[in-house]
Amino acid sequence: MTHPSVDPQKLEKLAEVAVRVGLQLQKGQDLVVTAPVAALPLVRLITRHAYMAGAGLVSTFYADEEATLARYRYAPDESFDRATDWLYEGMSKAYANGAARLAISGDNPMLLSGEDPAKVARANKANSTAYKPALEKIANFDINWNIVSYPNPSWAKQVFPNDPEDVAVEKLANAIFAASRVDVADPVAAWAAHNANLAKRSAWLNGKRFAALHFKGPGTDLTVGLADGHEWHGGASTAKNGITCNPNIPTEEVFTTPHALRVEGHVSSTKPLSHQGTLIDNIQVRFEGGRIVEAKASKGEAVLNKVLYTDEGARRLGEVALVPHSSPISASGILFYNTLFDENASCHIALGQCYSKCFRDGANLSPEEIRAQGGNESLIHIDWMIGSDKVDIDGIAADGSRVPAMRAGEWA
Repeated sequence: MTHPSVDPQKLEKLAEVAVRVGLQLQKGQDLVVTAPVAALPLVRLITRHAYMAGAGLVSTFYADEEATLARYRYAPDESFDRATDWLYEGMSKAYANGAARLAISGDNPMLLSGEDPAKVARANKANSTAYKPALEKIANFDINWNIVSYPNPSWAKQVFPNDPEDVAVEKLANAIFAASRVDVADPVAAWAAHNANLAKRSAWLNGKRFAALHFKGPGTDLTVGLADGHEWHGGASTAKNGITCNPNIPTEEVFTTPHALRVEGHVSSTKPLSHQGTLIDNIQVRFEGGRIVEAKASKGEAVLNKVLYTDEGARRLGEVALVPHSSPISASGILFYNTLFDENASCHIALGQCYSKCFRDGANLSPEEIRAQGGNESLIHIDWMIGSDKVDIDGIAADGSRVPAMRAGEWA
C-alpha cells in the first residue's frame, strides 16, 4: 500500500522516469534493484514499468531498518568486520553480463546515530571492500544505472521533525517529486530540456580546458587543480555499454575529476554532511599537495577523522561539481540529510574515488593511466557542500589567466 500522504499519480510518473529517463532500460536487459522495505510501492511500479519496457529479469534486494539495528545490538563483535561478499560478487557478475542497476534511497539518515561509531566504521569498511568489484562497474560507468528516492516515513520525520508523520511524509514526497521533475504534465520532456541545459554548461567548461578552479568565499580560499585530460559531464551520459542514462535523479550538477596531487588551500562546508547516522557540521579542512593535512568540524569531528583514515585516497579529492545557488533544491530551503539531494543544492567536492568517465576517452583508459593523469583511488566517495551565494569561482587557464565561472553562486 502506498502511504496515504503520497500522491499515487506522481509516484507512477517517478517510476516511469526512473525506467525511461534514468535507466533507458533496453529490451531483454536484466535489472538489479536495491531498496528499503518502506519503498515497496515504488519498487512494484518500477518493476511493472521495467517489464513493460521489455526487461529480461528484475531482481530486488531489500534492506530493513529494524534488521539493521538488530545486528548492532545483538551480533557478536567479529560480525562487524564481515560483509555479504557473495551477494556483491553476484551483483558484479550480473553487471558484467549486462544487467542495469537501480537503487532506491530513502533510509532513515540517523538510523545508526545511537550506535557505537567504531562498529559503524568497521561495518562500512568491510562493506566497501566487499562491494568494490560491483562498485567499480558503476563508478567506471560500464553499465546504465540510476538512483531515485522514496519518502520513507522515518526519513520524513528527520527532515520535518516538528510535523506529524502524515504531514512530514507529504512534504517530503512533494519535495522529491518537484526535485525529480515529475510534478509536471510531461516529465520525460522536462528532463530532455534540463539535460540539454546541463550539456551546454559542460560543453562551455570543456571548451575552456581550465587547468584549475579557484573557490573564494567566507572560510574558503581553495585551488582545485583538474586532472590531465579531464572532461566535464552533467545530466544524461552514455555508459560504456552504449546506453544513455541519467544516473542521478534529481541532478543539477556538472562535474569532473580533480588532480589528486594538485589541491591547495583551505575550504569550509556550507551545509552539514549526513554520514553513517552522524551529522558532520562546519567542516574545515586544509590541503597541501592534494592531501588533507588538517581537518576539524564543530559536530561529528571524530566520524570525519575516521573517514579520512579509511585508506590513502580518502584524504584526496575524486570529484568537483558546480551547481548554481538558485537550483530548485537550494531554493526549497530543505536540508534532506541525503547526499543525492543535498549535493544538488550547491557546489561540492567529494573525498575518495574518482569517476573514470570524467576523462577524455575514459572508457579506454586503464586504472594505471587514470592514476597517472591524476585520478584518485579509494574505497569511499563522499560528497560535501562548499558552495553558496557568497562563493565566487574562477577558472584558471594553463597560462595562469582567469575567467569568471561563477559569481555569488550563479553562473557568470
